[in-house]
Amino acid sequence: MFPLFKPESLPLTPFMFFTGKGGVGKTSTASALAIHLTDKGKRVLIVSTDPASNLQDVFETDISNDIQPVPNKSGLFACNIDPEEAARVYREKVVGPYKGKLPDSVIQSMEEQLSGACTVEIAAFDEFTNLLANPLVLDNYDHIIFDTAPTGHTLRLLQLPSAWTDFLNESNHGASCLGPLSGLGEKKEMYSQTVKALSDKEKTTLMLVSRPDNNSLQEADRASKELVEIGMKQQILLVNGVLQTITKGDTISEAYYSKQKQALSLLPDGLRRMPIYEIPLVPFSLTGINSLEKLFGEIEPSVQQFDAKKEEMVLPPFNALIDDIEQRAIKVIFTMGKGGVGKTTIASAIAIGLSERGHQVHLTTTDPAAHLGTYFSDMEYYQNLTISSIDPKIEVDKYRNDVLSKVSEDLNEDAIAYIKEDLESPCTEEIAIFQAFANVVGRSKEEIVVIDTAPTGHTLLLLDAANSYHKELERSTGQIPKDVQELLPRLRNQMETEIVITTLPEATPVLEAERLQKDLQRAGIVPHWWVINQSFYATHTSDPVLSGRALTEKQWIEKVRNELSERMAVIPWLDSEYEGINQIKGLIKN
Repeated sequence: MFPLFKPESLPLTPFMFFTGKGGVGKTSTASALAIHLTDKGKRVLIVSTDPASNLQDVFETDISNDIQPVPNKSGLFACNIDPEEAARVYREKVVGPYKGKLPDSVIQSMEEQLSGACTVEIAAFDEFTNLLANPLVLDNYDHIIFDTAPTGHTLRLLQLPSAWTDFLNESNHGASCLGPLSGLGEKKEMYSQTVKALSDKEKTTLMLVSRPDNNSLQEADRASKELVEIGMKQQILLVNGVLQTITKGDTISEAYYSKQKQALSLLPDGLRRMPIYEIPLVPFSLTGINSLEKLFGEIEPSVQQFDAKKEEMVLPPFNALIDDIEQRAIKVIFTMGKGGVGKTTIASAIAIGLSERGHQVHLTTTDPAAHLGTYFSDMEYYQNLTISSIDPKIEVDKYRNDVLSKVSEDLNEDAIAYIKEDLESPCTEEIAIFQAFANVVGRSKEEIVVIDTAPTGHTLLLLDAANSYHKELERSTGQIPKDVQELLPRLRNQMETEIVITTLPEATPVLEAERLQKDLQRAGIVPHWWVINQSFYATHTSDPVLSGRALTEKQWIEKVRNELSERMAVIPWLDSEYEGINQIKGLIKN
């Protein structure tokens, strides 16, 4: 549908940032481009700031925080900025001076305030700014490629004058991410120059990476708009993993091809206005220099090479999850995972499965109501199943209005601007819908409640640290409802609540889900079930490319089974969209 990505045909800038949803192939695409450029005689540095980076796996060598040459590839250098370690050092820098001087409860609250996604991203930004501001680095390379770009939210925060005032250390306005910028004042000029370089079309290109599916294309469109707002207008869309040919008679191959074609025909208008290129779906794992060198060349898969007999592996069916929940008499079930892995589908299937067994069930989601409407157009057949939708926009608008209405009239315009931008953070949305979740969970005294997406462990700890979640809600509502007081203890009660982590059988979704699980465990919440969704390994496809993909999934299925979860279910890639209760019932039978 679109031309294949051929780097030599494009004017490539000194700085290139790759961004997109988890699991779309940012690292492999960025690494393949780095190798391609070194093959053309360029000196290239590739830097990963992705918390789930597998740069070391891609290049099959250890990669540290320090710049080092990549073995067996002259002219290629790499470093792997660990954002979690950067955030730890950053937290210590901010909090350290107060230890021993302030009460332990205050220190705990400060540390949790600096434990969220905003802090991790700003700490990573701090690290790669040091690279961009170092003339010894800039003069030594023709291209610097960054695996993962900063979000528009972070860059807007760094542009705000109020971010450099003492107001940050004193504010008590009720927003959720006010801590991350509190130690950056001395770097204002360096950050300003970096943000300026990012908006220079002659210096910087933003590579938006997406899969040929609606969810990741929508995410690419959102990221594009955010980054255009702060000046990053030199953008290219790379649609990764496009199946180039169909295997006639193979229902999986035909359905996959049809699904991606439909998604690409519905591209958002903002993406249509930029250069768009395809990267083909390949039948091999993109690890090692030899494999990466093939990505932008001609790929001719051999049926004999990839149609190898799979080793026998028993894949637990989805029904085993419903059996276990019923036997343990669980009353509250959350589905959690990154966007695009199928949380809403899994939540719907659990709700239908339990209601079919005679249980009274309530299903709620933060997805738009129309999404659930696709599944439940024939609701009259399920008298013991009710559904509702929590609208994040309504809840967030209400929270923002409550916070801003209580802001001191003495604050200047810069301070107000900071508060408004802070209220755009991802944490704000979670806190805003926290009370809505609490009200829904309160229904589980009479029925089983299934909830699509829960507050993260960081948000729960942020609200709980030194009873700050009581204070947070008191600040915006003036009272602490009983359901809110009871929510965190109920989530920690393994006899009552189950967290079902949903993922895809690929590197980034599994590694990100692993971090999510650790985050929940830090909050005292222990998930027992993982669902691996959309697995080619669980199908009987004969398509040479899809069979090759199936074989690459095996290691991730085994990692979940052997390292990450007590219980696991695997759902095959289905040859039709999930539409209506009959389709969901088909999923339950797997």
